[in-house]
Amino acid sequence: MGPRRLKQRILCLWFPELATDRICRRDRGRSWRSGDAVEPLAVYGKRRNAHRLICINAPARKAGIALGEGLSDACARVPHLRTEEEIPEADEALLAALADWCDRYTPLVALSGDDGLLLDITGCAHLFEGEEALLEDCVTRLSAQGFTVRASVADTVGAAWACARAKGGVIAPGGQREVLEPLPLSLLRLEENCVAALNKVGLKRIVDVLDRPRAPLASRFGGELVRRLDQALGLEGEPISPRLHIPALVAERRFFEPISRQEDMEAIILALGDHIKAQLEERGQGGRAFEVALFRVDGVVNRLMVGTSGPIREPSFILRLFREKLKSVGDELDAGFGYDLVRLSVLEAQSCTPGQLDLSGARDEDEDLAQLVDRLGARLGIARVARFLPGDSHMPEKRAALVPAATVREDAIFWPDEHLLWDNTSLERPLRLLARPEPVEAVAMVPEGPPLRFRWRKALYEVARSEGPERIAPPWWQGPQPTRDYFRVEDSEGRRFWLYREGLFEREVPNPRWFLQGLFS
Repeated sequence: MGPRRLKQRILCLWFPELATDRICRRDRGRSWRSGDAVEPLAVYGKRRNAHRLICINAPARKAGIALGEGLSDACARVPHLRTEEEIPEADEALLAALADWCDRYTPLVALSGDDGLLLDITGCAHLFEGEEALLEDCVTRLSAQGFTVRASVADTVGAAWACARAKGGVIAPGGQREVLEPLPLSLLRLEENCVAALNKVGLKRIVDVLDRPRAPLASRFGGELVRRLDQALGLEGEPISPRLHIPALVAERRFFEPISRQEDMEAIILALGDHIKAQLEERGQGGRAFEVALFRVDGVVNRLMVGTSGPIREPSFILRLFREKLKSVGDELDAGFGYDLVRLSVLEAQSCTPGQLDLSGARDEDEDLAQLVDRLGARLGIARVARFLPGDSHMPEKRAALVPAATVREDAIFWPDEHLLWDNTSLERPLRLLARPEPVEAVAMVPEGPPLRFRWRKALYEVARSEGPERIAPPWWQGPQPTRDYFRVEDSEGRRFWLYREGLFEREVPNPRWFLQGLFS
């Protein structure tokens, strides 16, 4: 028999006053908690061609204000009502920040509309001494940050969503039917017109449709009613889509007293790296991308990510990469009042085979190069570190290409002898080419001879010496293109250039053109 599969458990968080909470948190001079605000507050937006209230706080409800009420009517009845226009982008950003914060409970966090979050806490509750303790810890922390929140835990997304908007709490496994029965049908996440049609025929609560035949319900009120009902009861699956990539491995440490010193963070990263190393060794893998998540006590989450050119699992080298990352971010990383949770994650892992040392015990030069690439990538960004890759072409600009160094395996690079750009005596071609060949005005003694002088970027150069030509014809399968004759030239002041004449005189073009493609150092 295989391992026993845990029954899914979903935690739903509902923020009914998200917009007003955002305003209260913004105004630091006022109380953070919406329920303790001195004045009633409402946020309005344009709905059905009129300005209507879309979010109100507790004092506004006590004053008789209702959601959906017209702005002018509400202000006329409650003159001291404070109103602000909605900012959807700010509310979305705040909800995304809350989702990042909830990552402390589970990596499976998804958005639920514009005012809720869904957390798959299957197998996570024992870390917090049970679901009741986890729920209480989450709600207490969010309330302390100034949010009005209601939460519920259930077997299904539909049951947790409905219970969070009804009374909240933890629904025992398999007990969603009893909890859903007295709730209104609107809590099944149905469209307003469907709920209105059901109410018109006397079906107002979920219990009214639970045992009715599914076919007549679907025929009269649509298949969405049946689907939502089955999802809430657990008869039909409903997976959630996490916002963030699920890491391959995770190690974390919580603190009773927050930490803020960089030395403490480095010590924790090194200790967590030891746990990660042991798990990677068991799998025969190494990490290619690592992330450190720093959870501040005020709800802000700082994330640092580094990538590597090859699989690694040595804690000291992981720490060295994050030390470089900390240097690059500098003052941008604000510890605030400190971190109460530090998490090290392996975002990407792959097979890692131990390398063979030589008889002297020395390391391979390729390993040193890979470590250099990783350290530069941690400081500058792994995508910004590039290296040359050989190209199968005779055209100079296509003989090598710059590619991200982390994507290239050293043992897969092969530079044939004919691709070498130098010999024992002198350079035949410049090491660096211009981004694009630049046109020049050149004067030659004979049509196919070397240039005597040329003008480049408005400056005139007199040629003292020249070598060439080196003739290169473009590939025939790419269509008719002019032939190139390359010359190495040196001017009277000792500066060396690499020019080419494009097109054979009278055989391909009537007047060949000259271009400068590189400079010798």
